[in-house]
Amino acid sequence: MRGFQRFEDFIFETMSKTGLPGLSVAVVDRNEVIWSRGFGFRDVEAGLPATPNTVYGIGSITKSFTAIALLQLRDEGALSLDDPLEEHLPMRLEIEGEPVRLWHLLTHSSGLPALGYGEAFIRSVTGAATNWVPTATSEDIMTFMRGGEDWALEAPGKRWFYLNEGYVLLGKVIEAVSGRPYREYVRERILEPLGLGSACFLGDIEGSPEPAAPYIIDKGKERRRARIPKGPVSADGGLAMSVADLGRYAQMFLRRGEGILSEGSVEEMEVPRVPVPHRGPFGKEAYGYGLWIIPDFLGEEVIGHGGSVLVYTAYMAYIPEEGLGVALLANGSGPRLAHLGLYGLALALGKDPEDLPFVRYGRLLERIAGVYKAFRGTMRVEVRPLGDIPAVHIEDRYSEQIVPLFPEDPFGDEPRFNAFQNGRVLPVEFRMEGGEVTLIYERYAFRRVGPIER
Repeated sequence: MRGFQRFEDFIFETMSKTGLPGLSVAVVDRNEVIWSRGFGFRDVEAGLPATPNTVYGIGSITKSFTAIALLQLRDEGALSLDDPLEEHLPMRLEIEGEPVRLWHLLTHSSGLPALGYGEAFIRSVTGAATNWVPTATSEDIMTFMRGGEDWALEAPGKRWFYLNEGYVLLGKVIEAVSGRPYREYVRERILEPLGLGSACFLGDIEGSPEPAAPYIIDKGKERRRARIPKGPVSADGGLAMSVADLGRYAQMFLRRGEGILSEGSVEEMEVPRVPVPHRGPFGKEAYGYGLWIIPDFLGEEVIGHGGSVLVYTAYMAYIPEEGLGVALLANGSGPRLAHLGLYGLALALGKDPEDLPFVRYGRLLERIAGVYKAFRGTMRVEVRPLGDIPAVHIEDRYSEQIVPLFPEDPFGDEPRFNAFQNGRVLPVEFRMEGGEVTLIYERYAFRRVGPIER
């Protein structure tokens, strides 16, 4: 559709810069798919294109399915979200004299920091790292967690720490209460009633009609084929599906439950329960039951979740008041799919996505990156991205200095940053006139003379 050409351009530009092999996207309203397509390759070596029917892992978006299952069981009287974990599992988890309850695990507010089983397992299996934890099953993860309460940093219900292990435990609770394996329960009670025909778990993705090949994108943006992290990842991040089906899942929320949940239970999932400690441009973000809440995105509340198992990344979000949703899936890591998704939602709202703070900041980083020289070339420095911040690189034959620049007022007429040097805060400015960029750093002025030489 013509209105989404800018979205296509932004996605294509982002994939080109980051080396992402393939990506599929869908924009939906309550009743239909507004726009959908695939970009790049679902399998680079075989030359197969990504489409809306390509199947990728959805990572932690799975947590919302786990939350739905718990609320279904709660609505049927089989459990209470206020139940202590030990009421359903042979595992006593008590922090500062308070039992960890099911709602604490749902909201990532148990008081335990992330213990890292998923990070270690996924990175080891895909070859990205060598930290090994032998967690083939959820029972192994329960053994792995033993003693973890000694690492607790807060009493339950006080502070948000994203805890994959907590959702593994919730999957075990679903099994204990329902008498069925987690995967069977989710398939029969959620996937099949919604008609999500492509949905499966990571261990079965290669049997899909259109599986996305998994890739690691290395530091040089090269795509390296990897293994799918099969095994213990389940209630915390084990589902896979096409973007067509993930868009249908977003529509279920827009239609207020669609027979899967009552409207009241859907609204419970969307209530901000625990503030998230991240500070951003869209108000005080929070976590509900398996869902992330952004309170003020262009005047609208956005609800959704992201996901990553390193070789697959995902984002799903919707705006209840406007009846709009977006879903994105990719077979690699690098670009923030949340940013791409919010760009698409801005377009769907009829707003200019180039005004979004993360887009403006990204454009600024592109403009100030480059080679700079002082008067008559007496000195040479480079400004390069260092993650999300720029850094001044000063290098000669004998030494190298890298100075990160932290934003102070990046959107002013003369973008200002701060460097920390010799125990002092050093103001750094960029002056832009026409196509010329001048860097004012310490006692020097440098003019941009060209791009970084690769």
